[in-house]
Amino acid sequence: MLLDTASLYFRAYFGVPDSVKAPDGTPVNAVRGLLDFIARLVQDHRPDELVACMDADWRPHWRVELIPSYKAHRVAEAAPSGAGPDEEEIPDTLSPQVPVIEAVLDAVGIARVGVAGYEADDVIGTLTARAAGPVDIVTGDRDLYQLVDDARGVRVLYPLKGVGSLQVTDEDWLRSKYGVDGRGYADLALLRGDPSDGLPGVPGIGEKTAAKLLAAYGDLAGIMAAVDDPASKLTPAQRRRLDESREYVAVAPKVVRVADDVPLPRFDPALPAAPLDPEVLDGLAARWGLGGSLDRLLSVLRG
Repeated sequence: MLLDTASLYFRAYFGVPDSVKAPDGTPVNAVRGLLDFIARLVQDHRPDELVACMDADWRPHWRVELIPSYKAHRVAEAAPSGAGPDEEEIPDTLSPQVPVIEAVLDAVGIARVGVAGYEADDVIGTLTARAAGPVDIVTGDRDLYQLVDDARGVRVLYPLKGVGSLQVTDEDWLRSKYGVDGRGYADLALLRGDPSDGLPGVPGIGEKTAAKLLAAYGDLAGIMAAVDDPASKLTPAQRRRLDESREYVAVAPKVVRVADDVPLPRFDPALPAAPLDPEVLDGLAARWGLGGSLDRLLSVLRG
């Protein structure tokens, strides 16, 4: 089981009241909400291994170089050139909770993996590519639908209400919803665009048109070959819009598709039966008032 951790703690932050606070009055709604999420996921799905995948860089420079608008609307403060990631716009009471989340996961012994220059999606893509067995990806980000693969047992568990109600996304579901399989989803997203990620898409090519084009021509390369084929059945408007978007279409695949070759550090993905560092964990529990949320997670991990 691979967790898109930021996606989940954002959901926890907005789903758990900010009246949930540490003894000193600091909000810990994202911390406690995430711990409850993980406890429920482990209880319901009993994964053999679990990895909390992190955004070491939420807006990698190599993606921005290709499409400068990539996530640009979410930048709170741009970092000087070569000085590290841009600062993401995050609610004031959420950002202080992220280091607490990281410290608690480490003390519990849940593997936490992030790699400089890559997003959590890329870590997930790499771990999925390397996996020998089935993979459940837990995320509220539809971008990861591109990894769904029935033949390899890769599916996305998309939270509808918390993680107690999950949309199980397999290829049948993708075909019924979007008309594509996992492999085709990245091309669909590329053509359609995604304002939430600053991806412009091809003007005039919406989701339904993109699906029809992929059904007719197979993939993005087939669609662009049809642009150059006078005998193809593209409408004049489609041909013109795709032709005018060649520059975008040439670079967008590298931006939209998750990496599958991230240089990962060594880590142990096995679920811990007992806390890795009980003394540190006790201190964190007292300092941040983690109470029942941490107790529930530890109880589930003990089996």
